[in-house]
Amino acid sequence: METILVLDLGSQHSQVIARKVRQCKVYCEIVTGEQVISEIQRLQPKGLILSHGHGGGQLDEPEVPVELFELGIPVLGIGFGFQLMTSLLGGECGTTSSEVIEEELLLVGADSLFEKCKLGEQFTARLYRAAAVTTAAPGFTVLARTRDGGIAAAADAARRLYGVQFEPDAELLQDFLTRICGCSGSWTMGAFAEAAVADIRRRVGSGRVICGLSGGVDSSVAAVLVQRAVGDQLTCIFVDHGLMRKGEPEQVVTTFGERFQMNLVHVDARQRFLSKLAGVTDPEQKRKIIGEEFIRVFEEEARKVGDAQFLVQGTVYPDVIESGTKHAGVVKSHHNVGGLPEDLRFELVEPLRQLFKDEVRCLAEVLGLPEEIAWRHPFPGPGLGVRVVGEVTPEKLEILREADAIALEEIRAAGLYREIWQAFVILTDTLTVGVRDGVRTYEYAAAIRAVASEDAMTAQWVRLPYEVLDRISFRILHEVRGINRVVYDISAKPPATIEWE
Repeated sequence: METILVLDLGSQHSQVIARKVRQCKVYCEIVTGEQVISEIQRLQPKGLILSHGHGGGQLDEPEVPVELFELGIPVLGIGFGFQLMTSLLGGECGTTSSEVIEEELLLVGADSLFEKCKLGEQFTARLYRAAAVTTAAPGFTVLARTRDGGIAAAADAARRLYGVQFEPDAELLQDFLTRICGCSGSWTMGAFAEAAVADIRRRVGSGRVICGLSGGVDSSVAAVLVQRAVGDQLTCIFVDHGLMRKGEPEQVVTTFGERFQMNLVHVDARQRFLSKLAGVTDPEQKRKIIGEEFIRVFEEEARKVGDAQFLVQGTVYPDVIESGTKHAGVVKSHHNVGGLPEDLRFELVEPLRQLFKDEVRCLAEVLGLPEEIAWRHPFPGPGLGVRVVGEVTPEKLEILREADAIALEEIRAAGLYREIWQAFVILTDTLTVGVRDGVRTYEYAAAIRAVASEDAMTAQWVRLPYEVLDRISFRILHEVRGINRVVYDISAKPPATIEWE
């Protein structure tokens, strides 16, 4: 299979570039400097991309072997990746005052990288300026400059080494992949599904498999892939931890137990989880308690279904990167990554681990999953446990379920559900003064959150129409006892995260 490797140099930009490569229908994987040589030997990639990172002039920080540039495969350095390549090959770099800036650039040299792009002799691009190439490495020709004469792009065509100081657009990236790397652009979700099923069948053999099935798109797609691979060797375990949205437990049982005819075990563990969470207010502690207890329930149920060796999880790439890598710090622990106990006795099967959410949705459609699952808004593994700010109690959960159901009902009625990445209600731990039926109340403030995103790595708040917000607020305040104030969250990610906890 044609593969491009994206070398992670210490920021979420690696995932942005990886998504862009896959949108060009070219498969790619993200690797670290320590892995890159062995992965090149294993995968025989058609090309390598050095992504932008946190460098800021500290060019000796990532461990990147210089022999990368002598292997004969095309290399594209972007931003800090260009600077690092330049430094390793004998050029010079320096720091500047700005990090990212829109700037007009001038093409000053001819090369295949820009040969068919419709950029023109002058074009505007987002330029990375925390550090910059000041002297190109020996053998490199300068292809583009800034207005003040700075180097914006350079290439050593003989060695097929290319560098740009700006964020490449889709057309330039497509040209690098097809004309320089020789990729055919034939990778699809259908091809991924076939490869994933074959890989699962090879790994599992005749072993018994259990799958944590929540009804969300990630776990549902993972379950269907594994069922296609090993059939009745799979038992899906649905753990009702008491932290799900209104009506979801019943929907999961009906859809997968009856419609898809899966081996489905329904575990009512509501009291067990809530007792563990009693008195806990720290978000990280809540996530890790829920994650560990989830695995413990699985271990108990696995003994009942007979020596299960494998555990399927719907882990996707944003879960992994947000839980921390060598170069990127922890944003928050995900229950299926940072919250796993050290003594886990299952071998994990995570067929979606390298996919982004939009790719999982496409895969769901390829696999024939119904629209209400394929396009269901993301729901965190810890469920409403991280949407109740502070201590989680049965009373708070019931208040939140009713409010959240109203918000989603009104968003669907307005025809906006598919346009929004994620929408939900948060029950804050703030009590406010209000009036109900002429009597003073002291009840919770609830927050509405709706965001637009492509991969959950970044997000912008959605400008919901005032009439929709008004309808949601009116219904919550008049139909849900326990809430007397509704606010709207207008925070972007970063610096905020999508979830509040």
